[in-house]
Amino acid sequence: MSALFDRLRLQFDQGHGLTLPDLRCDADVAPPDLRAAAVLIAVTDRPEPGILLIHRTPGMRAHPGQIALPGGTLDPGEDAVTAALREAQEELGIDPAAVRMLGASDRFVTGTGYDVTPVLALVPPGLAIVPNPAEVADWFEAPLRFLLDPANHAIRSMDWHGARRDFVEIEWQGRRIWGITAAILANLSRRLDWQELLDG
Repeated sequence: MSALFDRLRLQFDQGHGLTLPDLRCDADVAPPDLRAAAVLIAVTDRPEPGILLIHRTPGMRAHPGQIALPGGTLDPGEDAVTAALREAQEELGIDPAAVRMLGASDRFVTGTGYDVTPVLALVPPGLAIVPNPAEVADWFEAPLRFLLDPANHAIRSMDWHGARRDFVEIEWQGRRIWGITAAILANLSRRLDWQELLDG
């Protein structure tokens, strides 16, 4: 058994048992018809765990060229967990049998019309990654400690469809993580006592 998995499970269950106001979501600017999607927050089982992220290829239809969590839209008959595992296998070659599932976190409705369910899971260290070149230009592992620390969550603003919108931006080693992915990580950081998780 993994000590990190046990700590994550406890933190996940306790954190998601709370009612938290003001979690990030763009539902107020979303179109009426939403497409269900899921992403995998794959935490590596290390003394200093990380989270796997991808750099989407420039030719992708949705959010081209951006840093993202592996994921995509649900196929007919799928739930969020099944879709997140399938997409992680398609994009990074992650064997679903190697993934230890923790559960679904807070949904994030995007202004572009996706209803995204983040799925938290633990993966072994040194996992063989085989990126799909049609969808993944690059991949990397960033420290969970850095990604979940609110001190690293810069609030930026931009004009979007004629209105001023705030968004989260996380910069790590010259990589810009922003928008949906950063918002999902910021929401997760409010659900997990990440300092206790890593240092307790």
